[in-house]
Amino acid sequence: MTMKRGDILDVGVDAVAFEGKSVARLEGFVIFVRGGVPGDTVRVRVAAAKKSFAEADVIEVLRPSALRTPPRCRHFGPCGGCRWQHVTYEAQLGFKRQHVVDALERIGGFSGLDVAPTLGADDPFYYRNKMEFSFGDRWLTDEEMAASGGGKGARAAELRFALGLHIPGRYDRVLDLEECWLQSELSARIVNDVRSFCAGNSLPVYSTATESGYLRNLVIREGKRTGDRMVNIVTRDDRPDIMRLMTSRLLAEFPAITTIVNNITRRKSQVAIGDTERVYHGNGTITEQIGTRTYRISANSFFQTNTVQAEKLYDTARRMADPGPGDVVFDLYSGTGTIALHVADRARAVIGIESVEQAVRDANGNAALNGVTNCTFLLGDLKDTLGSSRTSGSGLPHPDIVITDPPRAGMHGKVLNELRILHPRRIVYVSCNPATQARDLKTLCEDRWYSIEEIQPVDMFPHTYHVENVVSLKAILR
Repeated sequence: MTMKRGDILDVGVDAVAFEGKSVARLEGFVIFVRGGVPGDTVRVRVAAAKKSFAEADVIEVLRPSALRTPPRCRHFGPCGGCRWQHVTYEAQLGFKRQHVVDALERIGGFSGLDVAPTLGADDPFYYRNKMEFSFGDRWLTDEEMAASGGGKGARAAELRFALGLHIPGRYDRVLDLEECWLQSELSARIVNDVRSFCAGNSLPVYSTATESGYLRNLVIREGKRTGDRMVNIVTRDDRPDIMRLMTSRLLAEFPAITTIVNNITRRKSQVAIGDTERVYHGNGTITEQIGTRTYRISANSFFQTNTVQAEKLYDTARRMADPGPGDVVFDLYSGTGTIALHVADRARAVIGIESVEQAVRDANGNAALNGVTNCTFLLGDLKDTLGSSRTSGSGLPHPDIVITDPPRAGMHGKVLNELRILHPRRIVYVSCNPATQARDLKTLCEDRWYSIEEIQPVDMFPHTYHVENVVSLKAILR
């Protein structure tokens, strides 16, 4: 069938596709619907039409699905932070499990696998321990656009300043957030207070076009288990006068803040990381706990964003790995050492391998902070390090168990080949991308090198379509 942009259609939604879009079919023609829920009957406007599919946006819900629920946040819709807040949490967990099943079957070529129900969050709100907010030009609603004379003139200038999250696909416009259910109620109040201070002092927002201005980002980090809180103001320039005023105001309003820092960068890229840093209150770090371990986190450190679910994820990986007191565990893509330290008590030795130098330094610092002496962290590219550990007399022991937690792109082909040659008795594969994980699992299981024992999805990011997945593999005797 043919359709064109702007067409209005009534369709029934019957499934969920990748990236959270729902799927409708009209006379067999596939329509990806933004804002739909399986079971809905909706009226949509076609946004793009191709030969084999179309994309459309919901303009009216004619008959709501039983899986639909009222979103809690007033900013739901324009904000891209919680794409599934209009879907019941139980349904979200089911969709995520199905995403894992689909990837394993369609990409991995597996069939008949037992995928466990998704391990959900006890509380799907206020779960993030870190949020990055942007200063920028404000995205205006249709009503605000009309009131401001089409986005021009004095009224538009008053509305221009914003602090919040970028509109999806619009890096030049920021949604001015007044509430957010992702981090904490206190975090939202800090955002509103910082916005008020900056607007009241007429502080200019940094522009990538002119490479001028002052304000870039507000980053808030919270220790969910410790109560520590960090406010990090990212700016283009070093202005101690402004930062001292802001620090005094924040501490007066929010005495629970334990450290305030200013990261300064003139990079054009919109990354909330400074080239230099000034500490205006506290020691510039916070601490957080996962299991029995304590971690010190600086403004630019990587740390799992969901503390509570990270512990469930690591518990799952440790249970699947099941190391004994005589076992050597390799932790590949070890980052700051959180998984390695989580399993260290159960193993003879844990060796983490990581290609980012700062992460290796952080991992060694975390081991020292926790008094762990049986973890070693090596800097190196896994494509080379695993092979040299076999052939060059590096002194590394043979791994009994390997835990791997690669980036979204998955593992390099050479790393997969080295794993098959090393042939540890068990591999535990932790992934944030079921598609690339399924591809890699297919390679590991080819020619009966390994078989899949257990599959456990974990929900790290409620109200989004993202899912982590943990798979255990057992070596087949050769």
